Amino acid sequence: MQVQDQAEIAHLLAELRVEHRDLDVAIEHLASTLSRDELQLTRLKKRKLLLKDHIARLESKLIPDLDA
Repeated sequence: MQVQDQAEIAHLLAELRVEHRDLDVAIEHLASTLSRDELQLTRLKKRKLLLKDHIARLESKLIPDLDA
């Protein structure tokens, strides 16, 4: 993997982590309201899980392959 690729992945990871935190705040806020929209809450949670998976895949790309 080239250095430029690693920098691009690191930048994308930072953006995804910010979006993940923003979703966490939005979910917390929506869950605390009395007239919450369960469908919207479910969609936000699903999006958050997808982001978490995408972040994990990108993080694994940054780990160098070691020959045993």
